[in-house]
Amino acid sequence: MTDARHRLDAVQARITAAQRRFGPPAAGVSLVAVSKTFPAAEIAPFLAAGQRVFGENRVQEAKDKWPDLRAAYPDVQLHLIGPLQTNKAREAVALFDVIQTLDRDKLAIVLAAEMDRAGKRLPCFVQVNIGGEEQKSGIAPDETVAFVARCRAVHGLEIAGLMCIPPEGQPAGGYFAHLAMLAKEAGVSGLSMGMSGDFETAIAMGATHIRVGSALFGHRPPVSA
Repeated sequence: MTDARHRLDAVQARITAAQRRFGPPAAGVSLVAVSKTFPAAEIAPFLAAGQRVFGENRVQEAKDKWPDLRAAYPDVQLHLIGPLQTNKAREAVALFDVIQTLDRDKLAIVLAAEMDRAGKRLPCFVQVNIGGEEQKSGIAPDETVAFVARCRAVHGLEIAGLMCIPPEGQPAGGYFAHLAMLAKEAGVSGLSMGMSGDFETAIAMGATHIRVGSALFGHRPPVSA
């Protein structure tokens, strides 16, 4: 727990410094600890240290490790931050508290139906392919405003904000600024952007949620084939 507390304090100090320099968004900045690929034993010290918001990439992985953790810490908020297949939507609605990767009408339709079935409404972020990269998920920037409106008016979803992952190896500031502009045009206040290496820049551009993994958990274990 001591190492987890130290790492968590170090990240919180960086957040505080960025807020003092740039000014926090009105709603503050939520730290989403990205625990994907890490086992429950490595997550537990961060829970014991007080962290309560976590992000996972895969429904099955989260389903395997989070029920027992949530039984011990029922105030945890779990975000899905990886691509969601429609055939996993029912499990995702049951397990997660926030969906950050809504990126197409087909998924919006299925999520709305599963939320109706479960009698719950999960806040969603629309994932924007802010760099127009073929290998990445996300709706095109020029389709984002219309898609948000459609998700609300047609599909009846609660759209809390926008989410993006800028192209690797390029300065992130311009992409974050673009996402902030799209959010304003779409009438949403949430901005999920910024990771371990660039979240100060994201805060400067108005991030309300930052997704931090390696600065907390260290390097990720290799993914088995």
